[in-house]
Amino acid sequence: MRARTDGPRTFDAVVVGQRETDAWVAYYRHEWVAFLRASVGMVAAGFGMNRLDTVRGAVLVLRANQAWAPFPHNDPQRARELMRTFYALVARASHLAIDPTRAAALEVDWWRVHREHQHDGAVTTEDLVAALVALYAYVYAADPALVRPAAAWRVEAMDLSDEWVRRGCSMTDPLLSAERRALVASYAGLLDAVGRSRV
Repeated sequence: MRARTDGPRTFDAVVVGQRETDAWVAYYRHEWVAFLRASVGMVAAGFGMNRLDTVRGAVLVLRANQAWAPFPHNDPQRARELMRTFYALVARASHLAIDPTRAAALEVDWWRVHREHQHDGAVTTEDLVAALVALYAYVYAADPALVRPAAAWRVEAMDLSDEWVRRGCSMTDPLLSAERRALVASYAGLLDAVGRSRV
């Protein structure tokens, strides 16, 4: 039996990337039960909390995404409040020295930049990479330069996801496999950056 390795600095990049792909698919198809299931897997693999806290965290992520999802009239303040509660849970259960309010603000900020990137050509890929770098560097106390490749891979995955949505959200679209590979690469890069930042 292998030792448990899940946690915010020792997560399984393949599992987290796969579960996030599942969550994005469910989000855009408005399949909230499937989103919750994927979120439980993502939170469990990404943060290594006990089962009860994992479920609590996954429900918070679900509710935050539901508050954010409507376009153009969503509730970003509610999304931030829910993500603040999520990051407070993570901070209590892990060794991440974070201010939950700041972490939540950075999280929802990249959601905002992504949505603007989807609908406004003036918002660039670089803007979105920068928003993710800010989140990663803060939450993981990591060197911004080291987390940048992970952020770039995640933006690549977002672009693939956005194209998948434009093409009709088909579960047989090969873009989903490409998106999954990009997210796994992103989390592998983040794991490497977090490890190197601690040296």
